[in-house]
Amino acid sequence: MRLHITLDDELVAELDRRAGRRRRSAFLAELIRRGLEDEQRWDEIEAALGSIPDSGHEWDDAPAAWVRDQRRTDSRRSG
Repeated sequence: MRLHITLDDELVAELDRRAGRRRRSAFLAELIRRGLEDEQRWDEIEAALGSIPDSGHEWDDAPAAWVRDQRRTDSRRSG
């Protein structure tokens, strides 16, 4: 699909320096794809806010000790 957008000359010059005149569309498509993925991640983060209760966790009494125990029992970790 074609899309008409307007960009400042400086922006186009920088785009050409980075991507080259023949790769403008591909470069912009990738940037837009990444930006939309970031926006989707933020939507998911915001939707998850508040989904974990404020109390009643096994780490409430000693968070640092809980983290240390988790690290010790993780077979993927070394040291």
